[in-house]
Amino acid sequence: MDRAKGHLKFSSVLLCYFAGRTDMKTLGFIGMGNMGQAMMKGCLKVFKPEELVFTALLEKECQAVSEKTGVSYVMDAVSCAESVKYLVLAIKPQVYPEILKKLSGKIREGQIVISIAPSYSIAQVKEGLGSNVRVVRAMPNTPAMVGEGMSGVCFSEDVYSDEERQMIQNFFSSFGKMEVVPENLINAVTVASGSSPAFVYMFIEALADSAVKYGMPRDKAYTFAAQAVLGSAKMVLETGEHPGKLKDNVCSPGGTTIEGVAVLEARGMRSAVIEAASAVFDKCQQM
Repeated sequence: MDRAKGHLKFSSVLLCYFAGRTDMKTLGFIGMGNMGQAMMKGCLKVFKPEELVFTALLEKECQAVSEKTGVSYVMDAVSCAESVKYLVLAIKPQVYPEILKKLSGKIREGQIVISIAPSYSIAQVKEGLGSNVRVVRAMPNTPAMVGEGMSGVCFSEDVYSDEERQMIQNFFSSFGKMEVVPENLINAVTVASGSSPAFVYMFIEALADSAVKYGMPRDKAYTFAAQAVLGSAKMVLETGEHPGKLKDNVCSPGGTTIEGVAVLEARGMRSAVIEAASAVFDKCQQM
């Protein structure tokens, strides 16, 4: 049987299986931390609450999330996995060994597991769950909480239908943007977008402090600084211009901005950012 015919047979079996399950959900989340809640919040723009299910460690937490979102919950990972087509592992890396052990042998043919742990490769997830399990590895970031996340996504070397790939696209696009990358670049994604919001928040805080120093109320200082960062990022994304050119456009000859730029260059802003990014990358390699 060639690959195309095999995939057609597999799809037919899968369709029959899911057609017979009236209780089957589309997406399930194991973990309701910041990222889990951010992703589910985005999903609710695309999916109905009854198409989703989740589980978390504490029932009190589950009740609170369910009341806020209208999404039902179960109290264990296996029950969550058994009731969905797409299973999102929205848990901390240190919890992975326990969850993978619980789910080992429980993932059905046809399901897709979405992993967001920075330190677990596709091969490691497959080793824990079974070599036949299809795994999508991703690195989203916390701006997903406001629908402006950025996710790097890589697929295991298995067969995915066009519909399944579109579903993955819809999932990640529901809380921001996504780009498909090879797995060997996933740590670079962590550098560029996974950890970098913390650096941006530090810049906003420092810039706001400087405005407060010269008399601006702190709430207004945060608004001015944050909007400047938001607008500048939008300029990069929407104009397609090189960031260096956009910087040059702000720097009038002999003006105020170039004076500040000169100080940042003298104090090593670029090298500090690159060294911080290198520290992030090295930590990813060690985990």
